[in-house]
Amino acid sequence: MQLKGDLLLSKKVVYVYLRFVRQTSMPGARSREGFFVAAYELSRNTNLDETTYNHVTELLVWFGGNLAAPKKFSRTTSKGHYRRMDTPGLSWFKPSAQLHVKKAFELKALLDEHGHAIEVLKARRPGYVVFEDRHQIVAEPFADDHWFA
Repeated sequence: MQLKGDLLLSKKVVYVYLRFVRQTSMPGARSREGFFVAAYELSRNTNLDETTYNHVTELLVWFGGNLAAPKKFSRTTSKGHYRRMDTPGLSWFKPSAQLHVKKAFELKALLDEHGHAIEVLKARRPGYVVFEDRHQIVAEPFADDHWFA
């Protein structure tokens, strides 16, 4: 903290979580699909040139080896919740996942270049955290959040 005149100034660190989405809504949910859906669609495009195919595949393989699939997407403990399509949890990169975020922006650029408009959502409080590892969280949005739509 720093004293300036009569004001006490603090250097408050604000952590911002990042979510990469496209405009398409998730089936049965009020939020948009994550960019991995678009990346897999691009990788299956039969008209894709070899360089782009190799690049998107390389990035997907990297994420597959360096980002765990979340084990939980909902706060519920009811049996059978995993069968429902409307699980509310959304994945976010942690601020500390710098290499993952760098790779995510690389994938975003590739997707944007090939007609998949990707938007980066930022949130200080993405919701109720239901899963967390070193690189990501899964959070159920708070009821009053409007960024998810």
